[in-house]
Amino acid sequence: MSPLRFVAMGDSLTEGIGDPVAEGRRGWAALLAAGLAADVAFHNVAVSGAQTRDVLHQQLPAALELCPDIISVIVGVNDTLRCTFDIHAIAARLDQVYASCARQGALLLTACLPDPGAMLGLPGALARPLARRQRGVNAVVHALSERYGAVHLHAAEGDWVTDRELWSADRLHPGERGHRLLAARFHALLAARGAAAGSPPSREPQLPQPTRSASLWWLATAGTGWVARRCTDLLPQLLTLAADEVRHQVRGSSARLDLIAGHGVAAALAALSAGEQPDAA
Repeated sequence: MSPLRFVAMGDSLTEGIGDPVAEGRRGWAALLAAGLAADVAFHNVAVSGAQTRDVLHQQLPAALELCPDIISVIVGVNDTLRCTFDIHAIAARLDQVYASCARQGALLLTACLPDPGAMLGLPGALARPLARRQRGVNAVVHALSERYGAVHLHAAEGDWVTDRELWSADRLHPGERGHRLLAARFHALLAARGAAAGSPPSREPQLPQPTRSASLWWLATAGTGWVARRCTDLLPQLLTLAADEVRHQVRGSSARLDLIAGHGVAAALAALSAGEQPDAA
C-alpha cells in the first residue's frame, strides 16, 4: 500500500522557525505528518520569507510533482510586510494555488494568522495598517478555503495569540509549544473528516522553554536582523500609513480606512467570482 503523501508549502512558519531540533528545524507540519497515518511520505517545500508569488511560481510546481494526498498552504504574512502589498494580486495568486491543488485531488489545509503588528507590539498608528492588511489576507484565505473545501484553521485570534509560552523570542513565530498546538488543532480537524488515522501530536514540549536571557540575546543578534530584512522596503511606506492613521484619528474618521480596506477585499473576491484575471505575477 502506498504511503500517504503530505506536502507543506508556505513561509517561515511552516519551514519550522521557532522549533529547532538537532537536524535543523521541525515545525507544526512535520509534527502533524507523524500523526496522519502509519506510513506517511512528508515533504516540506516551505521557505522562510516566502510571499504568495513565491508559493505560486516556485513551491507549487515542486509540490504538485510529488502528487500529494494532503497539501498545506499557509502564506501571506510576508506580503503584508512589503510595500508592494496588493490584495487583488494576493487573492488571484491564492486562487490559482488553491485551484491547482483541488484539480489534483489533494485535500487542502489553510489557516488565518495573527497580524504581525500586534505580535511585535508596535504602537497603534504603526500596528493598525498592518492589522488591516492581515485582516484582508485572512478574509481572502477564509473565502477561498470555503470555495475549495479546505480544512481551515482559525488561528488569527484566541488565547494562543496572547500566551507568551507558545511563542518564540521574536514574537512572530510559535515556539515548540505553539507548533505543537497548531499540529494538534489541524490533526483534530483532519480526524473529524476521517483524514487522520494516527495519534494526535503531543502538546508537551521535548525541550525546555528558552530562558529570558536567551530570548533577549536572540532578539539583540539574529532577531533584529530578521525583522529588519523583512521590513526594509516597507518602513518608508509604513511611516506614511501611520501618519495617515493619525490624521484620520484626529478627524474622527478612522473607520473610513477600515471601510476602504473592506471594499478592496470585496472587490478582489468579486473579480475572482466574475472570472476576471487580475495580475498575479
